[in-house]
Amino acid sequence: MQTLNEERDAMQHLLGFIRQEQALLLEANIDGMHAITVEKAGAVARMTELVNARLQALAAAGYPQNDAGMQAWLSSQTTGEAAATWAELLALTHTAKEANRINGLLINTHLTRNQVALNVLHGADQRTGFYGPDGQSKVSIAARNLVIG
Repeated sequence: MQTLNEERDAMQHLLGFIRQEQALLLEANIDGMHAITVEKAGAVARMTELVNARLQALAAAGYPQNDAGMQAWLSSQTTGEAAATWAELLALTHTAKEANRINGLLINTHLTRNQVALNVLHGADQRTGFYGPDGQSKVSIAARNLVIG
């Protein structure tokens, strides 16, 4: 199964993007996130293609298209090369999932911090109540009827 090596290499590539994303998040370099996100999406699309090709190859060889089918196919191989590549792919996948989970936590931290800052700014405007969005005073002074006389 030739695509197994390609799948492992593609996962290494994807993991590299996830790690770059993590570095940008730790630096709070939001400007660099767009390019990484686009490249990461391309790497994920490539991984999807390779997984589908592997599943089709399993089916063509008469194996179920699942983990049990993959294990059965690996058992049928005369050399341990495919099993070693598969184990490496599984380890890379686990590492990528964990790094991606951490990235999600970092993103949530940034979102929470931004929301708190917005709430403070909004709250300060509401507490003082001096000016509205148009720059005009929001403080209403009750009109007094003065009687001169």
